[in-house]
Amino acid sequence: MALKLPVYLDNNATTPMDPRVLDEMLPYFSEKFGNAASKTHSFGWEAEEAVDIAREQVAALVGAHPQEIIFTSGATEAVNLAVKGVCDNVAGSDHHIITVVTEHKAVLDTCKHIEKTGGNVTYLPVKPNGLISLKELESAITENTILIAVMYANNETGVIQPIREIAAIARKYGILFLSDATQAVGKIPVNVQMDSIDLMAFSAHKLYGPKGVGALYVRKKNPSVTLTAQIDGGGHERNMRSGTLNVPGIVGFGKACEICSNEMAADSKRLSKLRNAFEVELLVLNDISINGEDIPRLPHATNISFGYVDGEKMIFEAGSDIAFSRSSACTSATLEPSYVLKAMGISDEAIHHSFRFSFGRFTTEDQTNHAIKVISKIVKEHRHERDHGHHQIV
Repeated sequence: MALKLPVYLDNNATTPMDPRVLDEMLPYFSEKFGNAASKTHSFGWEAEEAVDIAREQVAALVGAHPQEIIFTSGATEAVNLAVKGVCDNVAGSDHHIITVVTEHKAVLDTCKHIEKTGGNVTYLPVKPNGLISLKELESAITENTILIAVMYANNETGVIQPIREIAAIARKYGILFLSDATQAVGKIPVNVQMDSIDLMAFSAHKLYGPKGVGALYVRKKNPSVTLTAQIDGGGHERNMRSGTLNVPGIVGFGKACEICSNEMAADSKRLSKLRNAFEVELLVLNDISINGEDIPRLPHATNISFGYVDGEKMIFEAGSDIAFSRSSACTSATLEPSYVLKAMGISDEAIHHSFRFSFGRFTTEDQTNHAIKVISKIVKEHRHERDHGHHQIV
């Protein structure tokens, strides 16, 4: 069978929806169109029941109680609700938050907002492998620290932070711990109880569900977390997030989580095999390094620096064969070197020819082999041109 091109290797940006998820959603656009807040007739009850089932499916994937899941429009909104909601809930304005320089912009920009309103934020550096120092985290804590926000796994490198150790430090000082687990949930086992996470943001479209729906996990006991709502209205979602629920999206999110619960272990095993084969084949080319390679990282993702290639040109030349990215999708429109790789001490030049490849549930071995061939060819051509001073006459 002919390969369908381009091969999609940007699953950290978004994933294609699983057809089983779409099948589950379709009735809720047409015949089952009720508003989950309509309490007086069967259309509303049907929608409410569908939302309840989805809430159970989402909660089950992350080890939460269904009542601890607040549906949002995505992980960015969930992060905003968590950070601003915690700050607004604590009297005074000299709040202190600790986060990390390599967080997603959703966290960094929300923290910048807190700084503008009088709060203080410490941005922890990372080591060359992308991990924070637990010692530095602990010594950054002050009597005003109300929140520690550390992502579970990085969107550019796939590097997984020592979440349980971070949570233990937060617990020791009675500080709430928020984790942006957008890249981790559905890819690796994440359990809010075992990981002692108090607040956690994640999204449907990163785990083969629809775009425009996500969740915030809010711990109900030990400790019981209270947030000030950021969107006011009809008191939906335990008064934490008003607005008519996106029933088809929520149904799809639930189904996507159920599929991940059942298939994640097998998916991870298969994808890490593809990812490792991809790395091994490309490392043969020499002058290639894998960013964050010697520590735990997501099984399906890799961030590779290719020495002596033209980064712009490589993306352009590979474009019709492979879809992959420079850094994160949210910043790929800017030509700024990746702040994540910069924070790991990688030079601007190396960042310029560093790329993120992320495999997914629908990536095949044939597609992976095709990507290896195409990239190897481009890298060899670039190096040949460089070594032989080849200039094209325009």
